Amino acid sequence: MQELRDTYLTQIAAAADEAALEAIRLAAVGKKGEIALKMRELGKMTVEERQVAGPALNALKNEVNSAIAAKKAALADAALDERLRSEWLDVTLPARHARQGSIHPISQVTEEVTAIFADMGFSVAEGPQVETDWYNFDALNIPGHHPARAEMDTFYMARAEGDDRPPHVLRTHTSPVQIRSMEKQGAPIRVICPGRVYRADYDQTHTPMFHQVEGLAIDTDISMANLKWCLEEFVKAFFEVDDVELRFRASHFPFTEPSAEVDIRCSWEGGQLKVGEGDDWLEILGSGMVHPKVLQAGGIDPSVYQGFAFGVGIDRIAMLKYGIPDLRAFFDSDLRWLRNYGFASLDAPSLHAGLSR
Repeated sequence: MQELRDTYLTQIAAAADEAALEAIRLAAVGKKGEIALKMRELGKMTVEERQVAGPALNALKNEVNSAIAAKKAALADAALDERLRSEWLDVTLPARHARQGSIHPISQVTEEVTAIFADMGFSVAEGPQVETDWYNFDALNIPGHHPARAEMDTFYMARAEGDDRPPHVLRTHTSPVQIRSMEKQGAPIRVICPGRVYRADYDQTHTPMFHQVEGLAIDTDISMANLKWCLEEFVKAFFEVDDVELRFRASHFPFTEPSAEVDIRCSWEGGQLKVGEGDDWLEILGSGMVHPKVLQAGGIDPSVYQGFAFGVGIDRIAMLKYGIPDLRAFFDSDLRWLRNYGFASLDAPSLHAGLSR
Protein backbone atom coordinates (compact mmCIF):
# COMPACT_ATOMS: atom_id res chain seq x y z
CA MET A 1 0.00 0.00 0.00
CA GLN A 2 2.86 2.35 0.86
CA GLU A 3 4.60 1.57 -2.41
CA LEU A 4 1.37 2.38 -4.34
CA ARG A 5 1.06 5.66 -2.46
CA ASP A 6 4.65 6.71 -3.14
CA THR A 7 4.32 5.82 -6.85
CA TYR A 8 1.23 7.93 -7.52
CA LEU A 9 2.23 10.88 -5.35
CA THR A 10 5.56 11.02 -7.21
CA GLN A 11 3.81 10.89 -10.60
CA ILE A 12 1.34 13.59 -9.56
CA ALA A 13 4.13 15.89 -8.39
CA ALA A 14 5.95 15.40 -11.72
CA ALA A 15 2.88 15.97 -13.98
CA ALA A 16 3.68 18.73 -16.48
CA ASP A 17 0.14 19.61 -17.52
CA GLU A 18 -3.52 18.83 -16.95
CA ALA A 19 -3.55 16.12 -19.63
CA ALA A 20 -0.81 14.18 -17.82
CA LEU A 21 -2.59 14.73 -14.52
CA GLU A 22 -5.84 13.32 -15.93
CA ALA A 23 -4.01 10.22 -17.17
CA ILE A 24 -2.63 9.64 -13.63
CA ARG A 25 -6.10 10.07 -12.12
CA LEU A 26 -7.58 7.47 -14.45
CA ALA A 27 -4.74 5.05 -13.73
CA ALA A 28 -5.12 5.46 -9.96
CA VAL A 29 -8.77 6.13 -9.03
CA GLY A 30 -10.66 5.76 -12.29
CA LYS A 31 -13.24 2.97 -12.69
CA LYS A 32 -10.49 0.66 -13.90
CA GLY A 33 -7.75 2.33 -11.90
CA GLU A 34 -5.36 0.39 -9.69
CA ILE A 35 -6.77 1.66 -6.37
CA ALA A 36 -10.36 1.10 -7.55
CA LEU A 37 -9.56 -2.49 -8.50
CA LYS A 38 -8.01 -3.16 -5.10
CA MET A 39 -11.17 -1.82 -3.42
CA ARG A 40 -13.22 -4.36 -5.38
CA GLU A 41 -11.10 -7.11 -3.82
CA LEU A 42 -12.39 -6.20 -0.36
CA GLY A 43 -15.35 -8.50 -0.90
CA LYS A 44 -13.07 -11.53 -1.12
CA MET A 45 -11.34 -10.76 2.20
CA THR A 46 -12.29 -11.89 5.65
CA VAL A 47 -13.95 -9.48 8.03
CA GLU A 48 -10.72 -8.95 9.89
CA GLU A 49 -8.77 -8.25 6.67
CA ARG A 50 -11.44 -5.80 5.44
CA GLN A 51 -11.31 -3.90 8.72
CA VAL A 52 -7.62 -3.24 8.06
CA ALA A 53 -7.50 -2.88 4.25
CA GLY A 54 -10.74 -0.86 3.79
CA PRO A 55 -9.76 2.23 5.80
CA ALA A 56 -6.25 2.12 4.31
CA LEU A 57 -7.54 2.06 0.72
CA ASN A 58 -10.08 4.87 1.42
CA ALA A 59 -7.32 6.96 2.98
CA LEU A 60 -5.07 6.31 -0.04
CA LYS A 61 -7.88 7.20 -2.47
CA ASN A 62 -8.60 10.46 -0.63
CA GLU A 63 -4.92 11.37 -0.46
CA VAL A 64 -4.44 10.76 -4.19
CA ASN A 65 -7.55 12.82 -5.06
CA SER A 66 -6.38 15.65 -2.81
CA ALA A 67 -2.91 15.59 -4.37
CA ILE A 68 -4.46 15.68 -7.88
CA ALA A 69 -6.68 18.66 -6.94
CA ALA A 70 -3.74 20.54 -5.42
CA LYS A 71 -1.57 19.89 -8.48
CA LYS A 72 -4.37 20.98 -10.83
CA ALA A 73 -4.68 24.28 -8.94
CA ALA A 74 -0.90 24.74 -9.07
CA LEU A 75 -0.86 24.15 -12.84
CA ALA A 76 -3.68 26.69 -13.31
CA ASP A 77 -1.81 29.27 -11.25
CA ALA A 78 1.34 28.65 -13.28
CA ALA A 79 -0.57 29.07 -16.55
CA LEU A 80 -2.07 32.35 -15.32
CA ASP A 81 1.35 33.64 -14.29
CA GLU A 82 2.68 32.80 -17.74
CA ARG A 83 -0.20 34.68 -19.42
CA LEU A 84 0.37 37.69 -17.22
CA ARG A 85 4.04 37.72 -18.19
CA SER A 86 3.35 37.34 -21.91
CA GLU A 87 0.17 39.46 -22.24
CA TRP A 88 1.14 42.50 -20.22
CA LEU A 89 -0.30 45.89 -21.13
CA ASP A 90 1.56 49.15 -20.72
CA VAL A 91 -1.19 51.57 -19.69
CA THR A 92 1.22 54.51 -20.01
CA LEU A 93 1.38 54.16 -23.82
CA PRO A 94 -0.77 56.56 -25.87
CA ALA A 95 -4.06 55.14 -27.12
CA ARG A 96 -4.45 53.93 -30.68
CA HIS A 97 -5.73 56.57 -33.06
CA ALA A 98 -9.50 56.38 -33.39
CA ARG A 99 -10.86 56.90 -36.90
CA GLN A 100 -13.18 59.87 -37.06
CA GLY A 101 -16.47 59.84 -38.88
CA SER A 102 -17.24 62.61 -41.35
CA ILE A 103 -20.44 64.40 -42.14
CA HIS A 104 -21.68 63.40 -45.58
CA PRO A 105 -21.87 66.13 -48.25
CA ILE A 106 -25.62 65.57 -48.64
CA SER A 107 -26.18 66.03 -44.92
CA GLN A 108 -23.99 69.12 -44.80
CA VAL A 109 -25.62 70.77 -47.80
CA THR A 110 -29.09 70.01 -46.40
CA GLU A 111 -28.11 71.78 -43.20
CA GLU A 112 -26.63 74.71 -45.11
CA VAL A 113 -29.81 75.12 -47.17
CA THR A 114 -32.02 74.79 -44.09
CA ALA A 115 -30.07 77.48 -42.25
CA ILE A 116 -30.19 79.89 -45.20
CA PHE A 117 -33.95 79.61 -45.67
CA ALA A 118 -34.53 79.72 -41.90
CA ASP A 119 -32.99 83.20 -41.96
CA MET A 120 -35.65 84.15 -44.54
CA GLY A 121 -38.48 82.88 -42.34
CA PHE A 122 -39.02 79.42 -43.84
CA SER A 123 -39.81 76.52 -41.53
CA VAL A 124 -39.04 72.87 -42.34
CA ALA A 125 -41.85 70.47 -43.29
CA GLU A 126 -41.62 66.71 -43.73
CA GLY A 127 -43.83 63.98 -45.16
CA PRO A 128 -43.89 60.26 -45.99
CA GLN A 129 -41.62 58.82 -48.64
CA VAL A 130 -44.33 56.39 -49.75
CA GLU A 131 -47.13 58.56 -51.11
CA THR A 132 -50.55 58.05 -52.60
CA ASP A 133 -51.00 58.64 -56.29
CA TRP A 134 -53.23 61.59 -55.39
CA TYR A 135 -50.69 63.52 -53.31
CA ASN A 136 -47.81 62.75 -55.67
CA PHE A 137 -49.62 63.55 -58.93
CA ASP A 138 -53.30 64.53 -58.90
CA ALA A 139 -53.07 67.22 -56.23
CA LEU A 140 -50.16 68.75 -58.14
CA ASN A 141 -52.16 69.10 -61.35
CA ILE A 142 -50.21 66.32 -63.08
CA PRO A 143 -52.63 64.68 -65.57
CA GLY A 144 -53.04 60.96 -66.01
CA HIS A 145 -51.25 60.91 -69.37
CA HIS A 146 -48.15 62.71 -68.05
CA PRO A 147 -44.89 60.73 -68.67
CA ALA A 148 -43.91 61.00 -64.97
CA ARG A 149 -46.82 58.69 -64.14
CA ALA A 150 -45.46 55.87 -66.30
CA GLU A 151 -43.80 52.91 -64.61
CA MET A 152 -40.63 53.58 -66.59
CA ASP A 153 -40.18 56.80 -64.57
CA THR A 154 -41.86 56.11 -61.22
CA PHE A 155 -41.57 53.30 -58.67
CA TYR A 156 -45.08 51.97 -57.93
CA MET A 157 -45.68 49.88 -54.83
CA ALA A 158 -46.67 46.27 -55.48
CA ARG A 159 -50.25 45.35 -54.54
CA ALA A 160 -51.84 41.99 -53.93
CA GLU A 161 -54.57 40.82 -56.25
CA GLY A 162 -57.88 42.28 -55.16
CA ASP A 163 -56.29 45.24 -53.32
CA ASP A 164 -58.46 48.15 -54.45
CA ARG A 165 -56.70 50.86 -52.46
CA PRO A 166 -55.40 53.89 -54.41
CA PRO A 167 -52.01 53.35 -56.05
CA HIS A 168 -48.99 54.21 -53.91
CA VAL A 169 -45.58 55.32 -55.19
CA LEU A 170 -42.16 56.17 -53.87
CA ARG A 171 -42.49 59.94 -54.04
CA THR A 172 -40.86 61.43 -57.13
CA HIS A 173 -40.43 64.87 -55.53
CA THR A 174 -41.07 66.51 -52.16
CA SER A 175 -43.99 68.51 -53.60
CA PRO A 176 -46.54 66.25 -51.83
CA VAL A 177 -45.21 67.71 -48.57
CA GLN A 178 -46.33 71.13 -49.82
CA ILE A 179 -49.90 69.84 -50.28
CA ARG A 180 -49.89 68.27 -46.83
CA SER A 181 -48.50 71.47 -45.32
CA MET A 182 -51.21 73.57 -46.95
CA GLU A 183 -53.88 71.17 -45.69
CA LYS A 184 -52.45 71.29 -42.18
CA GLN A 185 -51.47 74.97 -41.81
CA GLY A 186 -53.53 76.85 -44.36
CA ALA A 187 -52.35 80.28 -45.53
CA PRO A 188 -50.22 82.30 -45.18
CA ILE A 189 -47.42 79.73 -45.19
CA ARG A 190 -43.69 79.66 -45.82
CA VAL A 191 -41.98 76.24 -45.75
CA ILE A 192 -39.15 74.27 -47.30
CA CYS A 193 -39.44 70.52 -47.79
CA PRO A 194 -36.10 68.66 -47.89
CA GLY A 195 -35.90 64.90 -48.24
CA ARG A 196 -35.26 61.76 -50.27
CA VAL A 197 -37.06 61.20 -53.56
CA TYR A 198 -37.06 58.33 -56.06
CA ARG A 199 -37.11 58.01 -59.84
CA ALA A 200 -36.24 55.16 -62.20
CA ASP A 201 -33.02 56.67 -63.55
CA TYR A 202 -29.30 55.96 -63.14
CA ASP A 203 -26.28 57.60 -64.78
CA GLN A 204 -23.53 60.14 -64.01
CA THR A 205 -26.02 62.84 -63.04
CA HIS A 206 -29.06 60.74 -61.98
CA THR A 207 -29.59 58.06 -59.32
CA PRO A 208 -32.73 56.09 -58.39
CA MET A 209 -32.71 57.76 -54.98
CA PHE A 210 -31.63 61.38 -54.58
CA HIS A 211 -32.43 64.43 -52.47
CA GLN A 212 -34.48 67.55 -53.11
CA VAL A 213 -35.48 70.65 -51.26
CA GLU A 214 -38.61 72.43 -52.39
CA GLY A 215 -39.85 75.78 -51.15
CA LEU A 216 -43.36 77.20 -50.88
CA ALA A 217 -44.49 80.70 -49.92
CA ILE A 218 -48.18 81.71 -50.02
CA ASP A 219 -49.78 85.00 -49.01
CA THR A 220 -52.14 87.62 -50.41
CA ASP A 221 -49.56 89.71 -52.28
CA ILE A 222 -46.66 87.43 -53.29
CA SER A 223 -45.24 87.86 -56.81
CA MET A 224 -42.49 86.61 -59.13
CA ALA A 225 -40.37 89.52 -57.86
CA ASN A 226 -40.45 87.99 -54.37
CA LEU A 227 -39.44 84.64 -55.86
CA LYS A 228 -36.48 86.21 -57.69
CA TRP A 229 -35.26 88.02 -54.57
CA CYS A 230 -35.57 84.88 -52.47
CA LEU A 231 -33.56 82.78 -54.94
CA GLU A 232 -30.90 85.48 -55.36
CA GLU A 233 -30.38 85.64 -51.60
CA PHE A 234 -30.18 81.86 -51.42
CA VAL A 235 -27.60 81.55 -54.21
CA LYS A 236 -25.41 84.32 -52.76
CA ALA A 237 -25.46 82.72 -49.30
CA PHE A 238 -24.99 79.13 -50.50
CA PHE A 239 -22.15 79.78 -52.98
CA GLU A 240 -20.68 82.46 -50.69
CA VAL A 241 -20.56 85.25 -53.27
CA ASP A 242 -21.43 88.92 -52.85
CA ASP A 243 -23.30 89.27 -56.10
CA VAL A 244 -25.05 86.92 -58.50
CA GLU A 245 -27.07 87.27 -61.66
CA LEU A 246 -30.07 85.02 -62.23
CA ARG A 247 -31.82 84.39 -65.53
CA PHE A 248 -35.39 83.13 -65.65
CA ARG A 249 -36.31 81.10 -68.74
CA ALA A 250 -39.93 80.33 -69.51
CA SER A 251 -40.74 76.68 -68.96
CA HIS A 252 -43.69 74.46 -68.11
CA PHE A 253 -44.45 72.58 -64.91
CA PRO A 254 -47.98 71.31 -64.24
CA PHE A 255 -47.97 72.67 -60.69
CA THR A 256 -46.85 76.25 -61.44
CA GLU A 257 -48.12 78.95 -63.84
CA PRO A 258 -46.13 80.82 -65.00
CA SER A 259 -43.12 78.49 -64.68
CA ALA A 260 -39.43 79.27 -65.06
CA GLU A 261 -36.12 77.47 -65.16
CA VAL A 262 -33.50 79.42 -63.22
CA ASP A 263 -29.93 79.87 -64.51
CA ILE A 264 -26.98 81.52 -62.77
CA ARG A 265 -24.17 83.44 -64.44
CA CYS A 266 -20.89 81.59 -63.98
CA SER A 267 -17.54 80.64 -65.43
CA TRP A 268 -15.50 77.44 -65.55
CA GLU A 269 -11.76 77.78 -64.97
CA GLY A 270 -9.66 74.66 -64.72
CA GLY A 271 -12.81 72.62 -64.19
CA GLN A 272 -13.82 74.78 -61.21
CA LEU A 273 -17.16 76.54 -61.12
CA LYS A 274 -17.16 80.25 -60.24
CA VAL A 275 -20.59 81.71 -59.57
CA GLY A 276 -21.43 85.35 -60.24
CA GLU A 277 -18.89 86.02 -63.00
CA GLY A 278 -18.08 84.99 -66.56
CA ASP A 279 -20.10 84.52 -69.73
CA ASP A 280 -21.63 81.07 -69.10
CA TRP A 281 -25.03 80.20 -67.67
CA LEU A 282 -25.86 77.16 -65.58
CA GLU A 283 -29.35 75.84 -64.83
CA ILE A 284 -29.78 75.07 -61.12
CA LEU A 285 -33.51 74.79 -60.36
CA GLY A 286 -37.11 75.09 -61.45
CA SER A 287 -39.68 77.53 -60.08
CA GLY A 288 -42.90 79.43 -60.68
CA MET A 289 -46.12 80.76 -59.25
CA VAL A 290 -48.28 78.06 -57.65
CA HIS A 291 -51.04 76.90 -59.98
CA PRO A 292 -54.57 77.75 -58.73
CA LYS A 293 -55.56 74.08 -58.94
CA VAL A 294 -52.69 73.18 -56.59
CA LEU A 295 -53.87 75.82 -54.11
CA GLN A 296 -57.38 74.36 -54.28
CA ALA A 297 -56.03 70.84 -53.71
CA GLY A 298 -54.30 72.13 -50.59
CA GLY A 299 -57.52 73.69 -49.30
CA ILE A 300 -56.54 77.32 -50.04
CA ASP A 301 -58.74 79.79 -51.92
CA PRO A 302 -56.85 80.92 -55.09
CA SER A 303 -59.04 84.01 -55.39
CA VAL A 304 -57.53 85.31 -52.13
CA TYR A 305 -54.04 83.81 -51.97
CA GLN A 306 -51.20 83.28 -54.38
CA GLY A 307 -47.61 82.17 -53.95
CA PHE A 308 -44.42 80.85 -55.42
CA ALA A 309 -42.71 77.46 -55.33
CA PHE A 310 -39.27 76.20 -56.32
CA GLY A 311 -37.34 72.96 -56.27
CA VAL A 312 -33.63 72.24 -56.33
CA GLY A 313 -31.64 69.00 -56.22
CA ILE A 314 -29.50 68.92 -53.07
CA ASP A 315 -27.12 66.41 -54.67
CA ARG A 316 -26.72 68.69 -57.70
CA ILE A 317 -25.83 71.85 -55.80
CA ALA A 318 -23.50 69.83 -53.55
CA MET A 319 -21.65 68.67 -56.67
CA LEU A 320 -21.43 72.24 -57.95
CA LYS A 321 -20.24 73.80 -54.70
CA TYR A 322 -17.67 71.16 -53.79
CA GLY A 323 -16.51 70.12 -57.27
CA ILE A 324 -17.76 66.52 -57.12
CA PRO A 325 -17.89 65.16 -60.70
CA ASP A 326 -20.11 62.07 -60.42
CA LEU A 327 -23.39 61.88 -58.52
CA ARG A 328 -22.96 58.15 -57.95
CA ALA A 329 -19.88 58.83 -55.83
CA PHE A 330 -22.17 60.06 -53.04
CA PHE A 331 -23.30 56.48 -52.40
CA ASP A 332 -20.25 54.25 -52.87
CA SER A 333 -17.26 56.14 -51.46
CA ASP A 334 -15.36 55.99 -48.17
CA LEU A 335 -13.83 58.48 -45.75
CA ARG A 336 -10.82 59.06 -47.98
CA TRP A 337 -13.18 60.38 -50.66
CA LEU A 338 -14.90 62.62 -48.12
CA ARG A 339 -11.61 64.02 -46.85
CA ASN A 340 -10.52 64.70 -50.43
CA TYR A 341 -13.41 67.15 -50.76
CA GLY A 342 -12.78 68.73 -47.37
CA PHE A 343 -15.45 67.05 -45.24
CA ALA A 344 -13.98 66.65 -41.76
CA SER A 345 -15.57 65.10 -38.70
CA LEU A 346 -18.60 66.94 -37.39
CA ASP A 347 -17.81 68.25 -33.91
CA ALA A 348 -20.89 70.39 -33.45
CA PRO A 349 -24.40 68.97 -32.84
CA SER A 350 -26.12 68.29 -36.15
CA LEU A 351 -29.41 69.74 -37.32
CA HIS A 352 -29.68 66.97 -39.89
CA ALA A 353 -30.83 64.32 -37.43
CA GLY A 354 -34.35 65.69 -37.70
CA LEU A 355 -34.29 65.78 -41.50
CA SER A 356 -33.04 62.28 -42.33
CA ARG A 357 -36.19 60.21 -42.13
